Amino acid sequence: MGLGARLKGLTLSLMAGTLLFAGAHAASAQEGYFRGKRITIMINYAAGGPTDIEGRLFAKHIIKYLDQPASLIAQNMDGAGGLIGTNWLGEIAPRDGTAFGYLTGQIWRSINDPAPRRVEFKNYEFVAYQPGTTVYFARTDIAPGLKKPEDFGRAVGVVSGGLGADNAKDLLLRLGLDMLGLKYKYVTSYRGSQAARLALQQGEINYYAESPPSYRSLIEPTLVKSGEVLPLFYDPGYDGETFRTPKQMEGVNMMDFRQFYEKIKGVPPSGQLWDVYRTILAANGAMQRLIVMPPGVPKEAKDALTKAIKDLEKDADYAADAEKTLGYVPDFVTGDQVNDRVRKQLALPTGTREFLANYVKNAPR
Repeated sequence: MGLGARLKGLTLSLMAGTLLFAGAHAASAQEGYFRGKRITIMINYAAGGPTDIEGRLFAKHIIKYLDQPASLIAQNMDGAGGLIGTNWLGEIAPRDGTAFGYLTGQIWRSINDPAPRRVEFKNYEFVAYQPGTTVYFARTDIAPGLKKPEDFGRAVGVVSGGLGADNAKDLLLRLGLDMLGLKYKYVTSYRGSQAARLALQQGEINYYAESPPSYRSLIEPTLVKSGEVLPLFYDPGYDGETFRTPKQMEGVNMMDFRQFYEKIKGVPPSGQLWDVYRTILAANGAMQRLIVMPPGVPKEAKDALTKAIKDLEKDADYAADAEKTLGYVPDFVTGDQVNDRVRKQLALPTGTREFLANYVKNAPR
């Protein structure tokens, strides 16, 4: 099936928003780069997942700061762990700045899969990134029954879901289980979190993880509230040197993985599996979301989008909408230094790639 046939056409048209905000900014707006143009924001995961929820919220508000474009469309291009949309952005999308991506998981994919591509990821134009985390949860009917998070340390019959064996989410799910010493079955290649979520509800899997937007909007108010699911822990923030509480989890009464592990095992995590876990966190967690333009876009386009993102972060309506929808306000890192920072992350410590190749190959079925 060709790329064109796989595009979803799941779009959010913001034409009305364009007209509304044009009037509000007419007095001060200059003849900016995006004025009168049709803008596409490509989201590289399926509708209903955390990347989609965040990306559409971003699209809804960023239009106010793009110099009055004619229209803005948010379009999902999911598949292959986000690679379908990422490749479209690099190979097919117009390079005039009218198309850019709201991406998840591509730092790690590029690091862990060095196979040649038509357009190498390091050659894209990186405009902003956002640190992130993931919340892990399990069905409470896992034997012998889960009443509190640490009961998971005695769990029998764990079945973990996943999106792809070499996906960062899958690797972190498995590494955590292996560090805890739990036996488990692994079911992967769900099309996206929406499909995995349905499998969890149907009992096909009983252990999964989602980033805070979908956890708070789709898991917590339904499956957690009904008692079907118990939240366990979240990934700590880690920049390669320092651990921190991710902004998305500030004030939340939940343990991070280090605390969870020590609660069960009595000692902090250590060893090779923990080293690999930290390596993935430093790349995928520190730059979980990326706002990316195709290679070779005009500097004026990149500068205009950078300025728009900086203006968006001062927007009280966006902050209120984000708090209501996500439970936190996304904290973007943007500016001239972003390209260098992202490109420096596109490498692995010696021996890690070989370890991971074997780890993926030997995943339990």
